[in-house]
This record gives sequence, C-alpha cells and structure tokens, in this order.
Amino acid sequence: SAAKYRERERERDRERERERERERDRERERERHHHKRREAEAASRRSYSSSQSSRAPSIEDDEDGHLIYHHGDILQDRYKVMATLGEGTFGKVVKVKDLQTEHVIALKIIKNVEKYREAAKLEINALDKIAEKDPEGKNLCVKMLDWFDYHGHMCIAFEMLGLSVFDFLVSDPQKDNNYQPYTLEQVRHISYQLCYAVKFLHDNKMTHTDLKPENILFVDSDYEITYNSKKKRDVRRVKSSDVRLIDFGSATFDHEHHSTIVSTRHYRAPEVILELGWSHPCDVWSIGCIIFELYLGITLFQTHDNREHLAMMERILGTIPYRMARKSKTKYFYHGKLDWDEKSSAGRYVRENCKPLHRYQTVDDDDHRQLFDMISRMLEYDPAERITLAEALRHPFYEKIQTVQRLGSSSTERSHSLSR
Repeated sequence: SAAKYRERERERDRERERERERERDRERERERHHHKRREAEAASRRSYSSSQSSRAPSIEDDEDGHLIYHHGDILQDRYKVMATLGEGTFGKVVKVKDLQTEHVIALKIIKNVEKYREAAKLEINALDKIAEKDPEGKNLCVKMLDWFDYHGHMCIAFEMLGLSVFDFLVSDPQKDNNYQPYTLEQVRHISYQLCYAVKFLHDNKMTHTDLKPENILFVDSDYEITYNSKKKRDVRRVKSSDVRLIDFGSATFDHEHHSTIVSTRHYRAPEVILELGWSHPCDVWSIGCIIFELYLGITLFQTHDNREHLAMMERILGTIPYRMARKSKTKYFYHGKLDWDEKSSAGRYVRENCKPLHRYQTVDDDDHRQLFDMISRMLEYDPAERITLAEALRHPFYEKIQTVQRLGSSSTERSHSLSR
C-alpha cells in the first residue's frame, strides 16, 4: 500500500541520514585520535629540538594532509608559529607572529588535499572581492592580510579575532544545562552587525550560505564572570559585543553555479531543503535562526533529517505554502501536504519539543515583541516574501541601537564597551 511504501521510504531516508551522521562522527573521532598522536609526537620532537632557537621547518604532511609544524617554525620566511588555535576538516588555524610587522595574526593552513585547496582558492577569491570593495573592513567581514601556497598548502592570513558567539553560548560542556543566552541588548547589537555585514555581501552580489554562530567572532572575547541568581551559578559575560563575520569558503556570487544543498543543517532555509533554488534570502533565514539561538541559547531546529526538519517548521511557523510544496520535486509531500505521521515516535518528539514561535518569547514587552516580529519576518517560508536585510536594519527592533553602535555613512566610530 501507498502508506507502507511511504513509511519504507521514510525509514530509508532516516537510515541514510543516520549513516551520514555516523560517518561525520567517525571523521571527528579520527581527527581527535590523530590530534592526540600528533601532540605526543610533537612533544617528543620538541624535547629533541629545543636547543635550536630558530629552525627551518622540514616540509612534511601527516596522513590526513595537515602540514606538520612545530612551535618556532618560520613559514614563508615571515610567519613564526606560536600555537594552534583550532582545527577543522579543511585544515588548521595557527597563531603566528608576522616578523615584518611584529603583529600577532591568525594563519589558516589548508590541508594538502585537492578539494580543500580548490575551496580555499574560492574563499580567497571572495575575500579579494570584499577587500577591493571595503579595504578598511568597515563592513565587519574579517580582513584577509595575505595568502600564499606553501608546498601545496594554501595559507590565508587574517587579523586575530576572539572566540565565536557560539563559544559563549556553551558555558560549561560538562553540565547538561550548558547554554547561556545573551542579554537582549547583546542580541540587538550582535544581530544588527550581522545584518549589516551580510547586507554588504548581498549588495555586492554574493550569498554567504554558511551563516551560523560559529562563524561570528568577537573582536575581543575578554569577559567578566558574574553570578546569575536565577540560574544559581556564575556566568561569563563578554565585555564588548563587537563582532566580525568569517568563513567565506562557501560564499557564492550571484552569477556562479549554485549547488543544490548549502548551509549547515540547523540554519538551512526551506527552499534549500525543497530544492527550489536559492539566493540572498537563504542567508536571511539563517540569521533568523541565529538570532533565536542567541536569545534563548537553544537551536531552533534541532534535527538531522529533512522530513523532521520540515515537520518542525510546520509546528513552529505553520503550514508550508501549497505552492512551494507543489513546486518541489522532493518526496516529502503527498497531495501537497507534508507526508508526516504525527502519531509516530518522531511525530511525538516534534510535538513535545517544538511550539509556535511566539510561545518562545520569555517577556511580554515592546522590545521582545519587536524581536519576535523581526524573527518571524526572517522565517517567512516564501523567499520572495521574506524580509530583506535593508528592511531588517530599518525594523523597529533596531531603533534602540545606541548612536555609538550605529554603522554606515553617519558614523565610523563604534562602541567597544557594551557590557550589560
């Protein structure tokens, strides 16, 4: 029967998604394992070579394609390695000292692997375009200082920034209740800057396509620890909410080929899931999801499955428009309605863990009403109806942005002291 067939299809979908998730877990596990082993190898090498004050590095890669480097190595006769800041599937980010300027900067060292090398070239192309349009970095996109090919490793030098807004949401990974939302004023300032930076990209015919809290970095992540009496624990509060947008590795120009699937799952717009084609509005959807997360400390769409994702959208935002369902060639609809069994365990999960958007509002006052009005306009199903970032910046929610924080022609001075 049709119902049984659909159930089988759904199960296959879920299994494929679970397999992809397992693959990602295995990848992360491998990264961790290799990282530990490399640390041990590096420690034994350090003890051997600590007598040498300035060494020419030997050019060697590990089995994953990462460049093997050590503290004190000098790359390109200019950048002295100080510490590893982080790593991802693409490669590593290293804290280095620029021996020409004496500045400490961040160097992204891409794996010596063809697909990551090609992706890095695309990122450099996007960053070049940004630098050409905005040499002073007034539009809050991270500044590329230099790039070079180091023995097959594309390297991109950036200004040094602080932690991401995501890092401050996760206050204590050891505890279950480990999230810590931002204050309304911080949400206002961070999201205003995000809209401003991404509007600049859109004005220059570019879509970021991978907006998420991990890709928004504080300029300076100095924080103070205060006691939160409601949560009965200490919380970290960042002193300045000035941010920069990073990671242009997936940025796509309007005239370029648009891959079918873009964005990290939780921030992916419905037109992307339904394979209806996408443009600038898919960034606006992501921003709506991010603002919700900054405000509540929880992910709006916590799922790894397309059908479940669409069911969550319907529970939170109402029915997906018939015209979008009809146009979509995907198998998630049956006679124009989402093919979703509310009585299944997945159906119960969605019902119990999601609720209409306005019910997430914690305080009923003008500020909070305006915030949720703006989020709901960013989460409009139809990309043609979705608010643009030019409109968002004029939304009443941003009328209260302090003069020192206002961006644009009238003001170049910006706040460095927003602590609430």
